[in-house]
Amino acid sequence: MPSFYDYDVVVVGAGHAGTEAALAAARMGAKTALLTANLDTVGQMSCNPAIGGVGKGQIVREVDALGGAMGRAIDATGIQFRMLNRRKGPAMHGPRAQADKRAYQAEIKRVVEEQENLSLRQEAVEGLVVERDGQGSARHAVTGVRVRGDAIYRAKAVVLTTGTFLQALMHTGEAKTPGGRAGEGTSSGLSAALAELGIELRRFKTGTPPRLNGRTIDYSQCEEQPGDDAPTPFSFMTDSLDAEQIPCHITYTNEAVHDLIRANLERAPMYSGQIDSSGPRYCPSIEDKVVRFAEKAQHQLFLEPEGRNTLEVYVNGVSTSLPRDVQDAMFRLIRGCERAEILRYGYAVEYDYAPPDQLTPALETKAAAGLFLAGQINGTTGYEEAAAQGLVAGANAALKVADREPLVLGREEAYIGVLIDDLVTRGVDEPYRMFTSRAEYRLLLRHDNADRRLTPVAMRLGLVRGERAARFEAKSAEVVRVAGLIDSLRSEGRSLTEWLRRPEMGWDDLVLRASELASCGAEAVMQVVHDTKYAGYIARQQTDVDRQRRLAEKRIPEHFDYAALGQLRREAQEKLSRIRPRNLDQASRISGLTPADIALLMAHLKA
Repeated sequence: MPSFYDYDVVVVGAGHAGTEAALAAARMGAKTALLTANLDTVGQMSCNPAIGGVGKGQIVREVDALGGAMGRAIDATGIQFRMLNRRKGPAMHGPRAQADKRAYQAEIKRVVEEQENLSLRQEAVEGLVVERDGQGSARHAVTGVRVRGDAIYRAKAVVLTTGTFLQALMHTGEAKTPGGRAGEGTSSGLSAALAELGIELRRFKTGTPPRLNGRTIDYSQCEEQPGDDAPTPFSFMTDSLDAEQIPCHITYTNEAVHDLIRANLERAPMYSGQIDSSGPRYCPSIEDKVVRFAEKAQHQLFLEPEGRNTLEVYVNGVSTSLPRDVQDAMFRLIRGCERAEILRYGYAVEYDYAPPDQLTPALETKAAAGLFLAGQINGTTGYEEAAAQGLVAGANAALKVADREPLVLGREEAYIGVLIDDLVTRGVDEPYRMFTSRAEYRLLLRHDNADRRLTPVAMRLGLVRGERAARFEAKSAEVVRVAGLIDSLRSEGRSLTEWLRRPEMGWDDLVLRASELASCGAEAVMQVVHDTKYAGYIARQQTDVDRQRRLAEKRIPEHFDYAALGQLRREAQEKLSRIRPRNLDQASRISGLTPADIALLMAHLKA
């Protein structure tokens, strides 16, 4: 007789997606269970020991604005903070931080353990519990999970965040080992369960670089890369960062390294035919770099420390699955690393993922009610993209349990909205990574205004309460006060708002003209400065947003029969039937659909 445990929401997997999903559901009042095969790997950084970057840093700020844990955790455990793209406009700024890898993991685990309504359990999930309606409907309902040891967790909603562990296979040269991460196993039962529901699975691959013993690196031969003198926090709850920062270093490959790699390409799984699945184009292996960019004499490598209490160094830029002997020989040829000892060899991982156009914009599967997917199972790459999906999936699982409307963020509201819309509308043919160029309204989506865009939404849903809500309201009031103040003060016949619009004018120049501005809050000042200087550009983008919103208002019935539109091309019928867009705005972004297809659909809906 199996044991039964009853919850509102069950989350499977405790990586960056799973922890944010479970925390979000619990914050909203849902009785939540977070199940992981190993409690010692909760929140683990499987690859690079860093959070943020261009596009990714904006996502972390948005996760924080929605009450998530990632921003506060990296602020508490970071060892180096840098703002990327400082020379460009504020819409392009991207906060990034090196983490103390183990401290970050411990901090996330602590947050999870302390969260009310949340139970963290070490369980190996082997299958799904599925209810059939008995009336021949193609859509089933997932009502729990089955775990090893003859136990069942019953739930009204289940969130799968399995990372790279579904039927995972690791490659180092000719050697193949089952597992989704070094030293850990794989999961096969869930792949079969998803296939039984009619959910299509495909294969992706990702890779990781070797790690070196820092004691054996000659840093004097490398370029030092320090952190910012006045680092910017990720969380809107962090006032300042004053921890001692640890420098990173830069070195380079060279022609000798490239010759060695070319001579051993037939032993590389990607080139020997051992791996035939797609990998991340924007984070290629060193083998790919040498082949695809044959004209380059060198490639930059970042030597990134993994923590304050370890000498382990992550070599960013040399992801590889070459055999161990080739990896050893390669570092003998790299400046500063000639005597370096490899602590962990690089490897590639192949794993199952579910093409995300099988999901609704709430990240619920179309094949099974109550089943949500988040993270790398949806074909994405990166901690930040995973955390964003996890938070939205967890929130929507709790909203479904409460029979409330789902959380769906628009492309004009958040990078998270861009991410999820890209996934469910366009699908993926390679692991998805966020870039600022993917957001057409990026002037509206600056990292510094993420709270103003999203915290009111989070407060309405119950994702944010208490101190964070009070802090946001106080900041919002200060922004209004400061904006009104500079509009009311005049100098040489002009308002200070007019002076601030001039490219050469900064806040310090305004303070010289009106000393009462000296006491204004720094966060509010930043918002007012950016809002004022970019007001014209923002207004133009808002016009585009309003145009798209009119399309979004033209809803498409959930069970619309596209095959009945005889004038619609067969390809358009098939794509619309698979993706089932919510409105004409989403339909207009489906790959392969033409303006004529959208016009025909619009005319039919009007009729």
